[in-house]
Amino acid sequence: MSNSTLLQKIEQCREEMLTLSRSHALTSEAVVTSSVKLDQLINEYQNNK
Repeated sequence: MSNSTLLQKIEQCREEMLTLSRSHALTSEAVVTSSVKLDQLINEYQNNK
């Protein structure tokens, strides 16, 4: 996956996590799952550099 695609996915996932955090507790399964996904995308981006 290209870095520009990864950056788009990272931004989309970040927005999703922020939206979820406004309606759920930060420790809820939905927010934590989104956070883990975001971490994985960021790690992938860092490894592609």
